[in-house]
Amino acid sequence: MGLIRADEMTLNIGPQHPSTHGVLRLKVKTDGEIISEIIPVIGYLHRCFEKHCENLSYEQVVPYTDRCDYIAAMNNSFGYVLAVEKMMDIKIPERVEYIRVIMAEYNRIASHLLALGTFGLDVGAYTPFLYMFRDRERILDLFEITCGARLLYNYMWVGGVSHDLPVGFVEASYRFLDEFEKNINEYHNILSYNKIFIERSADVGILPKDVAIDYGVTGPNLRGSGVKWDLRKDEPYSIYDRFKFNIPVGKGLMGSVGDCWDRYWVRAEEMKESIKIIRQALDKMPRKGDVHEALPKKVRPPKGSIYFRTESPRGDLGYYIISDGKPSPIRVKMRSPAFTALSVLSEIATGWMLSDILVILGSLDIVLGEIDR
Repeated sequence: MGLIRADEMTLNIGPQHPSTHGVLRLKVKTDGEIISEIIPVIGYLHRCFEKHCENLSYEQVVPYTDRCDYIAAMNNSFGYVLAVEKMMDIKIPERVEYIRVIMAEYNRIASHLLALGTFGLDVGAYTPFLYMFRDRERILDLFEITCGARLLYNYMWVGGVSHDLPVGFVEASYRFLDEFEKNINEYHNILSYNKIFIERSADVGILPKDVAIDYGVTGPNLRGSGVKWDLRKDEPYSIYDRFKFNIPVGKGLMGSVGDCWDRYWVRAEEMKESIKIIRQALDKMPRKGDVHEALPKKVRPPKGSIYFRTESPRGDLGYYIISDGKPSPIRVKMRSPAFTALSVLSEIATGWMLSDILVILGSLDIVLGEIDR
């Protein structure tokens, strides 16, 4: 048996805790107020997504991908349908390609708004959360008039999308983007550069770039550590190679690159880049086209396997699919960027105080539905 240190205490945070961002339990070992180790305990939300897929047709899997990362359902299903389409060598109509990118980038913004708003709550800032939810609701309004849903969409289909854009969508989008772009600067004024917020998040929970790479951390968490890597740029999929946009990286406001503030700031700046992409897509999108034109009568990929990855709001989201030529896959495996982000928590939180745990955890932007897939 291991020795029990008399000066060490073990605390449980969660799984029913408002700041664990889901049903997550953290076993925290402390020496007084100082953290010596954090052991994340997961599995409270497990839905057997990957096993379910073996008993579903390829089309039926789409609603289940929505429920993994339910904050960015469009991006989850986008990666899955692209993988199946590549296996079946399906050519997607131009209008569908642009619609998918528009929806994926809108969902990226909506996801980041939730991440930034709740991160502000973790630090003690309540008002910015309300402002960000206000703008997020307007994006969900656009989703609702398009496909009738506000959270789980079943919108991306193999070969197309479920609904064409409704009349007035493009005009409503331009109006929203014009107003929202100004609001981002407002967020910076009331939260990003707030003295208390900076003191709570800058130089806290530093994730060095080599540690991030070793743990497989991707997305805004990796870019916050100064690594300029984004699949939309470095390994373009769909039509992302047609758009001009930048990749924000952490800048070390108080000197240390890769802290909680950097991870927050990268997400805030990424929303500006998503606005650029959506504007370009709206301008270039063909005004006519049948969004159901390429839908296959039967979705039966040939025998073989594929691994396909996309850039979700949380990072590198991958799908490994094995087909035997029948209506259901033999195997579907999902690579979760939130899982790798949670894995690095103890590494970057050790040595900090108990009051810093939830700030560090919030900066990683995890979603338990994707971790407990």
